[in-house]
Amino acid sequence: MKHHIPVLLNESLEYLVTNENGIYFDGTIGFGGHTSEILKQLSNNAKVIATDKDINAFKYCSELFKNDERVKLSNTGFTDINVVYDGIFADLGVSSFQLDNVDSGFTYREDTLLDLRMDRSKGIPAYEIINKFEQNELADIFYKYGEEKKSRLIARKLIEERKLKRITGTIEFRNIVESVVPERFAKKTLSRIFQSLRIYVNNELEELKAFLEKSTELLKEGGRIVILTYHSLEDRIVKDHFNFESLDCVCPPEIPICVCKKEKRLKVLTRKPIVPSDIELSLNPRSRSAKLRAAVRL
Repeated sequence: MKHHIPVLLNESLEYLVTNENGIYFDGTIGFGGHTSEILKQLSNNAKVIATDKDINAFKYCSELFKNDERVKLSNTGFTDINVVYDGIFADLGVSSFQLDNVDSGFTYREDTLLDLRMDRSKGIPAYEIINKFEQNELADIFYKYGEEKKSRLIARKLIEERKLKRITGTIEFRNIVESVVPERFAKKTLSRIFQSLRIYVNNELEELKAFLEKSTELLKEGGRIVILTYHSLEDRIVKDHFNFESLDCVCPPEIPICVCKKEKRLKVLTRKPIVPSDIELSLNPRSRSAKLRAAVRL
Protein backbone atom coordinates (compact mmCIF):
# COMPACT_ATOMS: atom_id res chain seq x y z
CA MET A 1 0.00 0.00 0.00
CA LYS A 2 1.40 3.37 -1.02
CA HIS A 3 0.85 5.55 2.04
CA HIS A 4 2.83 8.62 1.14
CA ILE A 5 5.11 9.93 -1.60
CA PRO A 6 8.23 11.46 -0.04
CA VAL A 7 8.45 15.17 -0.88
CA LEU A 8 11.72 16.78 -2.08
CA LEU A 9 13.41 13.44 -1.46
CA ASN A 10 16.65 13.88 -3.42
CA GLU A 11 17.09 17.43 -2.17
CA SER A 12 16.58 16.31 1.44
CA LEU A 13 19.21 13.59 1.12
CA GLU A 14 21.68 15.93 -0.58
CA TYR A 15 21.56 18.40 2.29
CA LEU A 16 21.21 15.92 5.16
CA VAL A 17 23.61 12.99 4.75
CA THR A 18 27.30 13.85 5.15
CA ASN A 19 28.61 10.90 7.18
CA GLU A 20 27.75 7.35 6.15
CA ASN A 21 28.66 6.11 9.65
CA GLY A 22 26.71 8.82 11.46
CA ILE A 23 23.70 9.02 13.74
CA TYR A 24 20.62 10.57 12.18
CA PHE A 25 17.24 11.63 13.52
CA ASP A 26 13.93 11.63 11.66
CA GLY A 27 11.42 13.43 13.83
CA THR A 28 8.43 12.62 11.62
CA ILE A 29 9.05 9.18 10.18
CA GLY A 30 5.51 8.88 8.82
CA PHE A 31 5.46 5.79 6.60
CA GLY A 32 9.20 5.61 6.17
CA GLY A 33 9.71 7.18 2.74
CA HIS A 34 12.55 9.51 3.61
CA THR A 35 14.07 7.17 6.20
CA SER A 36 14.19 4.26 3.74
CA GLU A 37 16.28 6.35 1.35
CA ILE A 38 18.46 7.78 4.12
CA LEU A 39 19.34 4.21 5.17
CA LYS A 40 20.48 3.38 1.63
CA GLN A 41 23.20 6.01 1.98
CA LEU A 42 24.39 4.79 5.38
CA SER A 43 26.77 2.00 6.41
CA ASN A 44 25.93 -0.88 8.71
CA ASN A 45 27.55 1.07 11.54
CA ALA A 46 25.15 4.02 11.26
CA LYS A 47 22.01 4.65 13.29
CA VAL A 48 18.66 6.27 12.54
CA ILE A 49 16.53 7.25 15.51
CA ALA A 50 12.99 8.15 14.51
CA THR A 51 9.76 9.26 16.13
CA ASP A 52 6.12 9.77 15.18
CA LYS A 53 3.06 10.58 17.27
CA ASP A 54 0.73 8.79 14.87
CA ILE A 55 0.17 5.22 16.07
CA ASN A 56 -0.63 3.96 12.55
CA ALA A 57 2.66 5.33 11.22
CA PHE A 58 4.57 3.91 14.18
CA LYS A 59 3.07 0.42 13.74
CA TYR A 60 3.67 0.46 10.00
CA CYS A 61 7.32 1.46 10.35
CA SER A 62 7.90 -0.97 13.19
CA GLU A 63 7.04 -3.72 10.74
CA LEU A 64 8.83 -2.09 7.79
CA PHE A 65 12.15 -1.73 9.63
CA LYS A 66 11.90 -4.70 12.00
CA ASN A 67 14.90 -6.43 10.42
CA ASP A 68 17.13 -3.36 10.27
CA GLU A 69 19.12 -3.05 13.50
CA ARG A 70 20.21 0.47 12.55
CA VAL A 71 16.70 1.83 13.16
CA LYS A 72 15.25 2.73 16.57
CA LEU A 73 11.62 3.88 16.66
CA SER A 74 9.54 5.66 19.29
CA ASN A 75 5.81 6.48 19.28
CA THR A 76 6.34 10.01 20.55
CA GLY A 77 6.74 13.60 19.42
CA PHE A 78 9.87 14.95 17.75
CA THR A 79 10.82 17.11 20.73
CA ASP A 80 11.84 13.94 22.61
CA ILE A 81 15.41 13.83 21.34
CA ASN A 82 18.46 13.46 23.57
CA VAL A 83 21.34 12.19 21.46
CA VAL A 84 24.04 14.12 19.58
CA TYR A 85 23.41 13.78 15.83
CA ASP A 86 25.16 14.09 12.50
CA GLY A 87 21.87 15.05 10.87
CA ILE A 88 18.34 15.95 11.93
CA PHE A 89 15.34 15.82 9.61
CA ALA A 90 11.64 16.63 9.92
CA ASP A 91 8.88 16.60 7.31
CA LEU A 92 6.10 18.65 8.90
CA GLY A 93 3.40 17.63 6.43
CA VAL A 94 0.37 15.49 7.14
CA SER A 95 0.75 12.21 5.24
CA SER A 96 -1.49 11.21 2.34
CA PHE A 97 -2.65 8.28 4.46
CA GLN A 98 -3.84 10.60 7.22
CA LEU A 99 -5.53 12.93 4.73
CA ASP A 100 -7.31 10.10 2.91
CA ASN A 101 -8.09 7.74 5.79
CA VAL A 102 -11.49 8.47 7.32
CA ASP A 103 -10.52 6.91 10.67
CA SER A 104 -7.64 9.37 11.05
CA GLY A 105 -10.13 12.24 11.24
CA PHE A 106 -8.08 14.68 9.14
CA THR A 107 -10.38 14.84 6.12
CA TYR A 108 -13.44 17.00 5.55
CA ARG A 109 -14.38 15.01 2.43
CA GLU A 110 -15.86 12.14 4.46
CA ASP A 111 -18.02 12.18 7.58
CA THR A 112 -16.04 11.29 10.68
CA LEU A 113 -15.43 12.55 14.19
CA LEU A 114 -13.85 16.01 14.19
CA ASP A 115 -10.81 15.03 16.27
CA LEU A 116 -7.58 16.15 14.52
CA ARG A 117 -5.21 14.89 17.23
CA MET A 118 -2.03 13.18 16.02
CA ASP A 119 -1.95 11.30 19.33
CA ARG A 120 -5.48 10.59 20.53
CA SER A 121 -4.28 9.72 24.02
CA LYS A 122 -3.32 13.36 24.66
CA GLY A 123 -4.86 16.80 24.38
CA ILE A 124 -8.34 18.07 23.54
CA PRO A 125 -10.13 16.92 20.37
CA ALA A 126 -11.23 19.61 17.93
CA TYR A 127 -14.95 18.97 18.50
CA GLU A 128 -14.55 19.93 22.17
CA ILE A 129 -12.93 23.20 21.16
CA ILE A 130 -15.73 23.94 18.69
CA ASN A 131 -18.39 23.28 21.31
CA LYS A 132 -16.80 24.88 24.38
CA PHE A 133 -14.55 27.80 23.39
CA GLU A 134 -15.86 31.36 23.36
CA GLN A 135 -16.52 33.11 20.05
CA ASN A 136 -13.46 35.35 20.28
CA GLU A 137 -11.25 32.37 21.16
CA LEU A 138 -12.43 30.44 18.09
CA ALA A 139 -11.95 33.48 15.86
CA ASP A 140 -8.42 33.96 17.19
CA ILE A 141 -7.54 30.31 16.43
CA PHE A 142 -8.86 30.57 12.86
CA TYR A 143 -7.01 33.84 12.24
CA LYS A 144 -3.73 33.12 14.04
CA TYR A 145 -3.18 29.56 12.81
CA GLY A 146 -5.14 29.61 9.53
CA GLU A 147 -4.73 33.25 8.51
CA GLU A 148 -8.44 33.18 7.70
CA LYS A 149 -9.90 36.65 7.02
CA LYS A 150 -13.47 35.56 7.74
CA SER A 151 -12.50 34.09 11.11
CA ARG A 152 -14.96 36.16 13.15
CA LEU A 153 -17.88 35.50 10.81
CA ILE A 154 -17.22 31.74 10.90
CA ALA A 155 -16.84 31.75 14.70
CA ARG A 156 -20.13 33.62 15.13
CA LYS A 157 -21.94 31.12 12.89
CA LEU A 158 -20.52 28.19 14.87
CA ILE A 159 -21.78 29.69 18.12
CA GLU A 160 -25.26 30.06 16.62
CA GLU A 161 -25.33 26.49 15.34
CA ARG A 162 -24.01 24.86 18.51
CA LYS A 163 -26.87 26.43 20.49
CA LEU A 164 -29.18 24.27 18.39
CA LYS A 165 -27.09 21.10 18.31
CA ARG A 166 -23.69 19.88 19.52
CA ILE A 167 -21.23 19.82 16.61
CA THR A 168 -19.07 16.67 16.43
CA GLY A 169 -18.78 15.53 12.81
CA THR A 170 -16.60 16.78 9.98
CA ILE A 171 -19.44 17.09 7.46
CA GLU A 172 -21.73 19.16 9.70
CA PHE A 173 -18.75 21.35 10.60
CA ARG A 174 -17.86 21.71 6.92
CA ASN A 175 -21.44 22.64 6.04
CA ILE A 176 -21.47 25.39 8.67
CA VAL A 177 -18.22 26.89 7.35
CA GLU A 178 -19.40 26.66 3.75
CA SER A 179 -22.66 28.42 4.63
CA VAL A 180 -20.89 31.71 5.33
CA VAL A 181 -18.32 31.87 2.51
CA PRO A 182 -18.80 32.16 -1.28
CA GLU A 183 -18.71 28.79 -3.03
CA ARG A 184 -15.63 29.67 -5.07
CA PHE A 185 -13.64 30.24 -1.87
CA ALA A 186 -15.04 27.27 0.08
CA LYS A 187 -12.21 24.80 -0.51
CA LYS A 188 -9.42 27.19 0.47
CA THR A 189 -11.36 28.41 3.50
CA LEU A 190 -12.00 24.84 4.67
CA SER A 191 -8.31 24.01 4.28
CA ARG A 192 -7.34 27.03 6.37
CA ILE A 193 -9.92 26.34 9.09
CA PHE A 194 -9.00 22.65 9.40
CA GLN A 195 -5.31 23.61 9.39
CA SER A 196 -5.85 26.12 12.19
CA LEU A 197 -7.65 23.59 14.38
CA ARG A 198 -5.05 20.90 13.70
CA ILE A 199 -2.19 23.24 14.59
CA TYR A 200 -3.93 24.37 17.78
CA VAL A 201 -5.01 20.88 18.89
CA ASN A 202 -1.51 19.47 18.44
CA ASN A 203 0.35 22.57 19.66
CA GLU A 204 2.38 22.31 16.47
CA LEU A 205 4.04 25.71 16.31
CA GLU A 206 5.26 25.72 19.92
CA GLU A 207 6.54 22.16 19.49
CA LEU A 208 8.35 23.21 16.32
CA LYS A 209 10.09 26.07 18.14
CA ALA A 210 11.17 23.71 20.93
CA PHE A 211 12.35 21.14 18.38
CA LEU A 212 14.47 23.67 16.49
CA GLU A 213 16.11 24.89 19.69
CA LYS A 214 16.83 21.37 20.89
CA SER A 215 18.06 20.29 17.46
CA THR A 216 20.55 23.15 17.30
CA GLU A 217 21.93 22.11 20.67
CA LEU A 218 22.21 18.42 19.71
CA LEU A 219 23.80 18.70 16.28
CA LYS A 220 27.47 17.79 16.01
CA GLU A 221 29.83 20.33 14.48
CA GLY A 222 29.28 20.00 10.75
CA GLY A 223 25.94 18.28 11.30
CA ARG A 224 22.99 19.28 9.15
CA ILE A 225 19.37 20.11 9.97
CA VAL A 226 16.79 19.82 7.18
CA ILE A 227 13.15 20.85 7.62
CA LEU A 228 10.22 20.54 5.19
CA THR A 229 7.34 22.93 5.82
CA TYR A 230 3.96 23.28 4.14
CA HIS A 231 2.52 26.62 5.21
CA SER A 232 3.81 30.11 5.87
CA LEU A 233 3.55 29.92 9.68
CA GLU A 234 5.90 26.92 9.88
CA ASP A 235 8.25 28.27 7.25
CA ARG A 236 8.53 31.62 9.02
CA ILE A 237 9.45 29.94 12.30
CA VAL A 238 12.17 27.83 10.63
CA LYS A 239 13.51 30.78 8.64
CA ASP A 240 13.61 33.05 11.71
CA HIS A 241 15.33 30.40 13.84
CA PHE A 242 17.99 29.68 11.23
CA ASN A 243 18.62 33.38 10.66
CA PHE A 244 18.84 34.17 14.38
CA GLU A 245 21.26 31.29 15.00
CA SER A 246 23.43 32.48 12.10
CA LEU A 247 24.10 35.81 13.87
CA ASP A 248 27.02 36.41 16.23
CA CYS A 249 25.60 39.64 17.63
CA VAL A 250 22.07 40.89 18.28
CA CYS A 251 22.98 44.15 20.01
CA PRO A 252 21.11 47.30 18.93
CA PRO A 253 23.04 49.21 16.22
CA GLU A 254 23.52 52.23 18.49
CA ILE A 255 25.73 50.17 20.82
CA PRO A 256 29.33 50.47 19.47
CA ILE A 257 30.69 47.35 21.22
CA CYS A 258 28.98 43.96 21.38
CA VAL A 259 27.74 43.12 24.88
CA CYS A 260 25.22 40.36 24.07
CA LYS A 261 27.87 37.61 23.84
CA LYS A 262 25.65 35.69 21.44
CA GLU A 263 27.13 32.55 19.87
CA LYS A 264 26.75 31.96 16.15
CA ARG A 265 25.64 28.32 15.99
CA LEU A 266 24.33 27.77 12.45
CA LYS A 267 25.23 28.59 8.87
CA VAL A 268 22.21 28.72 6.56
CA LEU A 269 22.65 26.50 3.49
CA THR A 270 19.50 27.57 1.67
CA ARG A 271 19.44 31.32 1.01
CA LYS A 272 15.97 30.80 -0.44
CA PRO A 273 13.82 27.76 0.34
CA ILE A 274 14.04 24.80 -2.04
CA VAL A 275 10.68 24.03 -3.68
CA PRO A 276 9.47 21.06 -5.76
CA SER A 277 10.33 20.94 -9.45
CA ASP A 278 7.68 20.97 -12.14
CA ILE A 279 8.24 17.25 -12.62
CA GLU A 280 7.65 16.52 -8.93
CA LEU A 281 4.54 18.71 -8.92
CA SER A 282 3.11 16.77 -11.85
CA LEU A 283 3.74 13.46 -10.09
CA ASN A 284 2.66 14.61 -6.63
CA PRO A 285 0.37 17.68 -6.59
CA ARG A 286 0.26 17.59 -2.78
CA SER A 287 3.89 18.69 -2.73
CA ARG A 288 2.97 22.11 -4.19
CA SER A 289 3.27 24.03 -0.91
CA ALA A 290 6.44 22.33 0.34
CA LYS A 291 9.55 24.33 1.20
CA LEU A 292 12.90 22.92 2.29
CA ARG A 293 15.34 24.85 4.46
CA ALA A 294 18.69 23.55 5.65
CA ALA A 295 21.50 24.68 7.93
CA VAL A 296 24.79 23.33 9.26
CA ARG A 297 26.06 23.43 12.85
CA LEU A 298 29.20 25.49 13.35
